[in-house]
Amino acid sequence: MAVLRFSFGTMGSGKSTFALQIHHNLRQRGLQGILCSQLDRSDGKVSSALGVSADAVEVGPKLDLFEMALAVASRRGSLDYLVCDEAQFYRPEQIGQLARIVDELGADVFAFGLLTTFQGELFEGTRRLLELADERVEVQVEARCWCGSRATHNARLVDGVQVYDGELFVVDDPNDDRVAYELRCRRHWLSGQVGPVTSQGEAPERSDSEAEPARQVV
Repeated sequence: MAVLRFSFGTMGSGKSTFALQIHHNLRQRGLQGILCSQLDRSDGKVSSALGVSADAVEVGPKLDLFEMALAVASRRGSLDYLVCDEAQFYRPEQIGQLARIVDELGADVFAFGLLTTFQGELFEGTRRLLELADERVEVQVEARCWCGSRATHNARLVDGVQVYDGELFVVDDPNDDRVAYELRCRRHWLSGQVGPVTSQGEAPERSDSEAEPARQVV
């Protein structure tokens, strides 16, 4: 029986790497599938921090995922699975479309994403995935806060200072180091306390493929 599985974790927990591995393994078995990325991520690719990437369908807010899957299944003769990276950015109705793909087309859906925004609140897509998923799996690669504790939250830093307000989606300019993201444990996310490395002037790692990107409207 097909399932909708949601795998979640913080930035840097290996979600994109896991998504690419599942897609590779299923293709090696001769199964027909679709790899999906967020609209503005890496020019139509799913990319991991390890440097691995694969071509993917770009998912914008207006894309009907069920109709896309139905068209692919008709063209190829079958559809066995979807792998969806950055699924926290999907609209709630698109998550419902993923459920329809499982129930009506019999294809497995493997969705990957963050739980919470830099404000500590569930993404809309994440909330709907938690409501509809048959399986909810936390990615087991643990990222760490600067203090060494397990990281559970994604902090946004502007000029090295953690902020809790602002636009959810900001333009990610690789040449602008004013805005960066850093992993924090709950204690240091709530307090906003900066670690010793950051306080000495070294910027936190940029978010790369795990960051909260700007979402373009199509």
